[in-house]
Order: sequence, then structure tokens, then C-alpha cells
Amino acid sequence: MVQKYQSPVRVYKYPFELIMAAYEKRFPNCPLIPMFVNSVIISECHSEDGASQVIERRCTVDVEAPRLLKRIAGVEYMYFIQKNSLNRRERTLHIEAYNESFSSRVNVFEHCCYTVHPENEDWTCFEQSASMDIKSFFGFESTAEKIAMKQYATSIKKRKEIIEFHLKQLEEEGITHVPRWAAPPAPTPSHAMPVSSARAIPACSSRAHPGSTDVLPGSPDDKLDADYISRYLGKLTPFQESCLIRLRQWLQETHKGKIPKDQHVLRFLRSRDFNLEKAKEALCQTLTWRKQHQIDFLLDTWQCPQLLQDYYTGGWHHHDKDGRPLYILRLGQMDTKGLVRVLGEETLLRHVLSINEEGLRHCEENTKIFGKPISCWTCLVDLEGLNMRHLWRPGIKALLRMIELVGANYPETLGRLLILRAPRVFPVLWTLVNKHKHRISHCDALSTLKEFQVILSSVITWDFDVCKGDVIFNIYHSRRAPQPVKRDGLSAHNLACPAGNNVQLIDRSWMLGQDYSMVETALSCREGESVQVSPSCTSSSRPRVDDVLASLQVSSHKCRVMYFTEVLRSTDFRGSMSSLESSHSAFSLLSAATSSSNQSQTESSISR
Repeated sequence: MVQKYQSPVRVYKYPFELIMAAYEKRFPNCPLIPMFVNSVIISECHSEDGASQVIERRCTVDVEAPRLLKRIAGVEYMYFIQKNSLNRRERTLHIEAYNESFSSRVNVFEHCCYTVHPENEDWTCFEQSASMDIKSFFGFESTAEKIAMKQYATSIKKRKEIIEFHLKQLEEEGITHVPRWAAPPAPTPSHAMPVSSARAIPACSSRAHPGSTDVLPGSPDDKLDADYISRYLGKLTPFQESCLIRLRQWLQETHKGKIPKDQHVLRFLRSRDFNLEKAKEALCQTLTWRKQHQIDFLLDTWQCPQLLQDYYTGGWHHHDKDGRPLYILRLGQMDTKGLVRVLGEETLLRHVLSINEEGLRHCEENTKIFGKPISCWTCLVDLEGLNMRHLWRPGIKALLRMIELVGANYPETLGRLLILRAPRVFPVLWTLVNKHKHRISHCDALSTLKEFQVILSSVITWDFDVCKGDVIFNIYHSRRAPQPVKRDGLSAHNLACPAGNNVQLIDRSWMLGQDYSMVETALSCREGESVQVSPSCTSSSRPRVDDVLASLQVSSHKCRVMYFTEVLRSTDFRGSMSSLESSHSAFSLLSAATSSSNQSQTESSISR
């Protein structure tokens, strides 16, 4: 596999000529680079006017590799050819290096260039790129690749340090200025030796990249100058810098439209552990998604409904101690079911996306305010008041969809999550969110008792909405599985046909207290109400057998129930969860008010 590296632009705030004088002091060897043992000039040529110079050197490199590997390879040192092409007229130096040792097995190529800064002629820019392709190396290809990448990363880190070291040496020698090259007063015949400066050398300044803007270093629109990376993006390894540069260049070359900011591009790389191909794929998907849903214009076009302004209990509030924007969400005080019913899932999703867009903007603002990279935010979730009302299955399903969408398109944005005043029901919600897996079973009022049989060390929870009519809800438990009435299924969810409503499942010969027992006392549920329950204990008050059997008789009055069940591990269940009729809240009443309330003349009891 070919390994590639691309550096950001490194800026020396010194003139080009002084940088060249410092660069020449690193030869024939450099004490700051122990692996650079020696270098010998093998060819040298100059133009007659002195403007161009080409020098080729054979460089001896002592690679830090295991002794066994060196013995197998049969070498002590590696040899590289380095070609320096200096053009004093244009004020450029291009450096090309390739390996001489094992050239049939390994291909290493490096290109570096020193150029004058496009906006300040007294500053010098430096860039480098490299590639390595290990075709074969005595069966140690992977080991050789790791060693080479480690050595190269080490030398990259020291490159700026080396130049500054030699600049200090020059200063100690009294050299603080080197005059620019000037053409001789009288023109001379051009009999210059054949030098590489006659060839067109591609420019390496920021102007060479389409879509980039020539501005001073430190600006977010620059070609990712190293100082800008440190100031606005944080400390990155040479490999991470290279991935960022290459992904950004790839976007400039291939993407038509608005390119995300460097901070957001870096988030995708971090979320994929700097795997360039995976980051490209994820970034392409999110760019398509942003264009399809006009996310770039969301903050300018989104108008938050008045109900959300009045009842959504969350908002941005200053910052934490590290400068991260702080978002506070009082989830326990919010009627999630009412919001979903009244506004719909899509409206809430749009609101959540606008919050994330605001978060990105706050991160940029805080980066400027605090003078350090702020790339994520802190979320403080106050769970006081959280109860079974918030574990409404459609609401949980909508929440997980939002989490999935935010995770895919806003990766690495949640820097810290603080949970405050978590109640006993919280572990259930945390398990659902943290695992990002949810199972929602849909059934109607005719589910058999077998569906409710509880595995050891498990707890069942359920909820339902009474869409039409009234219901008395009873829970019964039996070790014997009843024989359900045969019926024709209409869907993959085993929904029974309409004619099968109100079917007796408990055999008339069964004895309450012997063949089956009541789990909880009867619960009256009215039309328009929502009930969420988990068994607390076995009730000590048991109705008479005749009353129970009478309640199981088929009624001529129909009710319609939307039912959800789930089996939770006992480790995820903390204590008893009593019934909570969340429709008594203001928002759910808004929803219930839209349907007429037709009181049933008789109440039907459904066994479980």
C-alpha cells in the first residue's frame, strides 16, 4: 500500500535568502538529526549569472531498525539521492529526494520547496510531500513500513527546529541579513551549463491550489498554515496534519459547492480515527445530506414554533470552565410525548438540527474569544422529574433517530455530557441510548398470555394509548400457557382481524389463586389517555372468580388500543415503576382534545 504525506505550510518570518543560508549549514551533516550520518556532493552546476544552482548529494542515513532486520537486509546504512534546485531570481528552492538502496523493492520519493510568502516578501514558506511504496522487503513489509513512517515523522517534527537552530548560529556569527540576488550590470552571453532551473518548476505557494485564497497565515481561509492549525485546530501529529491537508485538497478538487470549514472536516477525521477513505465516505454523505435538506441555510430560515419557544426546556448558556459552549436541557421537565404529538417528529428534528448548527457557530466564536481551539460543546442534562412518561416508545424511537442523525452529521461535537439528578428510571433510558439498539413490539389487545411470559431475571414494561372507548386494564400471571383462539393474521405484527376483538383467553375452569394470579389491581383507562406501567408487586386483594369471569365476557362495545411491550433485563430495572397517565399534561391534552370522547356504556376487561 502506498503511504502518502502532505505537510501544511510552515512560515518562517525571515527573508528567503537568510533561510537559504541557514539551510546550507545542515550539510554535510546535522547534529540535530542523528540519523543523517553524512552527505557527499556528486554533481554541481551553476548558471553563468549565478541565478541558478543545482546540487546533487548522496546522503547516508542510519535508520533505527532492529539488528536482525539489518542483518537480513545485509546493510548498515540506507542511501538517498537528494537534488536541490535553487533559483535565486525567483527566490525558490525545490528539493527532490529518492532512495538509492533497495530501489527495486521500495520506492520512496520526497518533494520539498521553500518559497516567498505570497503576501509578505520578507517571509518564507515551506511545504513538503512524500510517498512510500514497499513492494517487498524480505517478508518484513509491514515492519519496514512502520519503522519508516516513525523515522519520517520524527524528522518532520524537527525540520522547523533545525532551521531556527541554524538561524541562531548565523546570528551568533553576526549574520542577520543576506542581500538578494541581483543581475550583473552588463549582460553576458548565455552559455550557462545545463541546469534544472531551465525546466518549468511547479509553484508551491498557496496560489497553486484551486479554491484556496491567498491571505495572511493564521486566517481560517489560508492553505492550512501550521501556525493556523495550532491556533485554530489544536495540536496534531504530522500524520494527522497530512490527513487533514489531503482531505481538504480532495474536497477542493472534487466537490462542487460549499466546502465545510476545517474544524468540521477535522471532526470527521477524528471520528474515523484518521482513516482517510472512511472520512471521505462519511463526509460525502453528510455534504449530500446538507445540500438535500438545505442545512447551510437552516439558521437563516428556521422559525421556531411558539409552542417550542414556550415549552422546550433547553437552551445555550455561556460556557464551561474550558471554554466549551454549554447547553442545558431540563429533560425531566419537558412533555416529550405532548411535543411529538402536537408538533410532529420532523419539526422536533429540525429544531435539534438548528441547535447543532448553533453549537458549531458558538465553537467558532469561543475559539476566537479564548484564543485556543474549541471544537465541541458541553451538554448538561437535568433529569429531575424524569419518569415513565419519558419512556414512551414512539418518543424513544424518535430520540434514537435524532441521535443517529446527529452522530452521522455532527461527529465529535459533544465534548462532555453531564447528568444531573438522575432518578431510578434513568438506567433504562441510558441503556437504550447508549447501546443505540431498540426493539419495539407492536401488538393489539388480543396478545396471548404466552407473549407476556417473563424470562428469569427479566422485567416486562408496557404502555398503550386508548384511541377509542374506555378500558379496564388487568394483569394476570400464569405458569400455564393458555390455548389462544385460532385467528387469521393480517400483518407481520400478528394483528388480529376486527371480528376477533374481546376474546377470552383464561379458561373458565381455571381458579384464581391456583391456575393464575393477579399481578396488579385493575386500572381504569379513559379514551385519549396514555398509560405506561411496569409491575410493582403481586396484589394482595384478589377479586372473586365470578367477577373476573364476568369481566371477560365479550362486550358489544369496541375499544381501540395502540400497544407497546418490552422485556428489560433486571440489571436495567431499578425498583418499581408505577403507572403514569402522561396525557394529563398540558400538551397531551391538546392532542386528546382533537378527538371526541365517546363514553362506553360498559367496560371491557382484557386479560394478560
